[in-house]
Amino acid sequence: MKGSQRKGSLFLCTVLFVAMTLVAVGCNDTSKDTLSDMATVQEGTPVAEQVLGEGNTKFTLTVADKEGNETVFEIHTDKETVGEALTELELIDGEQSTYGLYVKTVNGITADYDKDGVYWAFYINDEYASTGVDSTTIVETDYYAFRLQ
Repeated sequence: MKGSQRKGSLFLCTVLFVAMTLVAVGCNDTSKDTLSDMATVQEGTPVAEQVLGEGNTKFTLTVADKEGNETVFEIHTDKETVGEALTELELIDGEQSTYGLYVKTVNGITADYDKDGVYWAFYINDEYASTGVDSTTIVETDYYAFRLQ
């Protein structure tokens, strides 16, 4: 009877070990989906959702529509200005004016000030930009945004 008790104890210990291992693995699952849910973001630093372009320089662009829905892009480019990079990727479109590019379409959303009274506002580090998108030199530590106003 002693031999069968040892075998039973060994079997029970093995079952408990396997169960504890499975629970531990389930609790520590760090798959790609759960990592994005656990990401901590410093205020004012958006997390990139879509990576676009190729090049040695990268920057973050956030696009906020009329309802406040945001799409965040990580842009890679070899262009000098934000406008050149975004135009090349067909993220923005507009008309040339004496003040530079008047952006009318961003990420497929067109703003018509004459019709709807809305326009695309360009921001650098959460401040209204004092330069146009086509004359804004890319600074990798800066983040840029277009918000429908």
